[in-house]
Amino acid sequence: MFAPVYLDHNATTPLDERVLEAMLPYLRGRFGNPSSRHEYGRRTRDALDRARQQVAAAVNAHPTEVIFTAGGSEANNLFLKGAAAAFKPGTLAIGATEHPCIRQPALQLQTQGWRLLELPLDAQGGMATAAALELVGLEHPVIVSLMLANNETGAIHDVVTLAKAVRSAGGYVHTDAVQALGKMPLDFRRLGVHAMTLSAHKIHGPQGAGALILDKRVELQPLIAGGGQERGLRSGTENVAAIVGFGKACELLGEGLESRLTGVLNLRKHLEQGLAALGATLFAEAAPRLPNTSFFAFPGIDGETLVGKLDRAGFAIASGAACSSAHPEPSRTLLAMGVLPEIARGAVRVSLGRSTQQDEVENFLLALGQTLNELKQLTAMAV
Repeated sequence: MFAPVYLDHNATTPLDERVLEAMLPYLRGRFGNPSSRHEYGRRTRDALDRARQQVAAAVNAHPTEVIFTAGGSEANNLFLKGAAAAFKPGTLAIGATEHPCIRQPALQLQTQGWRLLELPLDAQGGMATAAALELVGLEHPVIVSLMLANNETGAIHDVVTLAKAVRSAGGYVHTDAVQALGKMPLDFRRLGVHAMTLSAHKIHGPQGAGALILDKRVELQPLIAGGGQERGLRSGTENVAAIVGFGKACELLGEGLESRLTGVLNLRKHLEQGLAALGATLFAEAAPRLPNTSFFAFPGIDGETLVGKLDRAGFAIASGAACSSAHPEPSRTLLAMGVLPEIARGAVRVSLGRSTQQDEVENFLLALGQTLNELKQLTAMAV
């Protein structure tokens, strides 16, 4: 079967075989409900407890701060809506380029009386720190959410500085760290936030499992009420197999993380040298970035067209965030950085993974060069 070279690891990652092995018993004989008092239930409850410890250890949190969800989108919604329900409507601030699962619930809260502010970006795609801090100081937002690392550019935001300012203003601060987990050192304590979102399928775990890391002093109203699971914040029988897989994937993160990230960074440097030679515009090039992510465009080349051509040539890349790819529009991130819409429409993303090989990057650059030549010839014929 034809299998394109996979260069879209920010969208999802392949399931690690060791993760699958850890999950399989809970898809077969170990089927008990974790809330049951008998041996079947106790076995699965022990598995959940172990996974909670593994996730907590990966981000320097306490196991009691781990609230399991069905993914990053649910965790983000749980924090925003749960925190908002605990307060009278006030000011809510989010990053200018947050994922739709932050932006959309924020817009919903706006219809309920919350005042919505956006924290600005600088030209390199990072948070415009001085402007953002001034905004926080003037507006005293009750709730603030800023992603730690952008899913498109890979730019890393100064969450630590923002969290200090928000706390001093008496607000709650949350960070969506879905893209950061496994691609940079991650420490819940050092970040200084009240809550942090994680997802399993970005780190070679299963799809359908995530977590909200939540300071126990923060009170949220649950999105799903019922049986009282997950500290009463996420009722419903837990997806034991997926949670076990999430825990195992977090445990595996610690194996040679530094050398793995260095290897991926070297591959990205090689990739971007080739992209520059082909005439690409690289976005967020000078920003602190995730080591695996390159976001770029070529003058006069449509991003969606380029992605389709390269897919047929045997390379899987992206034209933006996977969760919003059904609505191809210029990247909100690039527009917030001041990039012109006609350039932003051409943006494509390559996100490398731990399995990516140098020859795959070299072959991609060759295929990209050939595809660009073909598209330019077609454009010239159409003029």
